[in-house]
Amino acid sequence: MQNTLLAGLSRKEAEVYARLDSERLPKHIAIIMDGNGRWAKRRHLPRIAGHRRGADSVRDVVQTASRVKIPWLTLYAFSVENLKRRPKTETDFLMALLRRYLKQEVPMLNDFNVRLNFIGRTHELPESVQSRMAWALEQTGKNTGTLLTLALNYGARTELVDCFQSILATANSNGGLSHLEIDEEMIARHLYTGSLPDPDLVIRTSGEMRLSNFLLWQLAYAEIYVTQTLWPDFDGTHFLEAISEYQKRERRYGGLVENSAHA
Repeated sequence: MQNTLLAGLSRKEAEVYARLDSERLPKHIAIIMDGNGRWAKRRHLPRIAGHRRGADSVRDVVQTASRVKIPWLTLYAFSVENLKRRPKTETDFLMALLRRYLKQEVPMLNDFNVRLNFIGRTHELPESVQSRMAWALEQTGKNTGTLLTLALNYGARTELVDCFQSILATANSNGGLSHLEIDEEMIARHLYTGSLPDPDLVIRTSGEMRLSNFLLWQLAYAEIYVTQTLWPDFDGTHFLEAISEYQKRERRYGGLVENSAHA
């Protein structure tokens, strides 16, 4: 099946993939998908046109990630700030787009053996969205390939707040706080991403040089790749080019160095 998936790479994707060391691909890639609004503005289109085109980029990147066998892919789809600060007409459209995306894309996800996962304060999303999310989880739950995690109504600071609340609740249900000892392992276990490894690579589109409250704990040692490409123009070739750049770097963990370029 993997050979069949690789055969589905476009000519440009195949050219970039041929330059990669398939034994040293990043295991977990996170993406801050930015630039939908600017993409639409440059074309004198409404913002919703950028969001709609951005959904096509999600499909392209997910398929490429599956073809080259990336185990974990996490996409920053909808932040807590989006829900609070954007016009209701735009957030309503985004929720409708998410429902439609899940309904339309589940067959593709199953064809590519991709399993869905969600993180964030998803309980605050509309019930119709939560119902569609639960359906999509069930439909893709038996897949064993790439785990696609969508960060929805997500913020890293709210994740840490919820993490500490979870730790306190666990302590209170197990005899109180007197013997509570918090360490990094405990915090990591109570994060939304508790079952996932930390990302090796984070990709930011649209040229912005910030993390925008995304996976602040988990990205402590991730390599950061910023591209000027707006998200609706980002495709599988751009995705593989980011991996190519990742493989040229020396990864540093405090005082330790992993030579990605020559290992």
